[in-house]
Amino acid sequence: MPTTSIPALSMAAMVLLSGCATAPMTKGGSLSSYDNMAPSDGVLAKSLVRVSRVDILAAKTVRIVPAAFSQAASPTLSTKQRALVANAIDRSLCVGLSERLEVVGADRPADLTAHVLVTQAAPTDEVAAGASKVVSLVPAVLGVPAPIPRLPIGLGSLTLEAEAQDRTGKQQAAMIWARGANSFTNSPTVSAAGDAYDLATAFGGDFSQLLVTGETPFGTTPKLPSLDKIGSSLGGKPKNAACEAFGRSPGVAGMIAEKVGMPPEWSDKGAAASEQ
Repeated sequence: MPTTSIPALSMAAMVLLSGCATAPMTKGGSLSSYDNMAPSDGVLAKSLVRVSRVDILAAKTVRIVPAAFSQAASPTLSTKQRALVANAIDRSLCVGLSERLEVVGADRPADLTAHVLVTQAAPTDEVAAGASKVVSLVPAVLGVPAPIPRLPIGLGSLTLEAEAQDRTGKQQAAMIWARGANSFTNSPTVSAAGDAYDLATAFGGDFSQLLVTGETPFGTTPKLPSLDKIGSSLGGKPKNAACEAFGRSPGVAGMIAEKVGMPPEWSDKGAAASEQ
């Protein structure tokens, strides 16, 4: 990396973090072991990671246990909102894992079984989010193409712990992940679950990358997503049929809804089972 780029990256990180909510590294007790987990932080996310690279890369199939909330994770979110966030985690994880692994249904054996527990989900302040959206739309209405940062108040956050076990129940990878929403990369939506929903997708991407590459997702050069992954993010058919259990991404409709600040509850239909 050219030395001249290091100060620029440091400055970018400082700017992002100056308008970022703090997320605690909360443990929920769902991992079979917390031993030998090492810090591995990104620009925005904090994490503790452990991975047995050889064993993870030897795996060909994976089963996803639906994500859950710990009892104390977020008492202010409704049952529907918690289900929406949990499903967003599962959907993102399933699409990410499909880059290398075959995702199978709950009724089939797999080399790896992945499970996620939300241990903390600070709600978004809906009034502050609405005010931020109004302020951000003013320049566009006036014909001025100037991006306006989100107001750095009432930002939500998300903390999770996740694990992948082999066929014998032995832990082969684990991650504790915490990230707060920020004023620059997280678009405000008028929903208490808005930021948690947004961050759920980011976590799914990070944990799936750990299981796909056998390495921490942080500190590496980003790779271009496959056409399958791009298609899934736009609401298309997922690469693995098992991912249909988590419903499809809202796609373009979801992007438009987010752009105008609509709650994700309005555009995301959730898991396929919820439609029955």
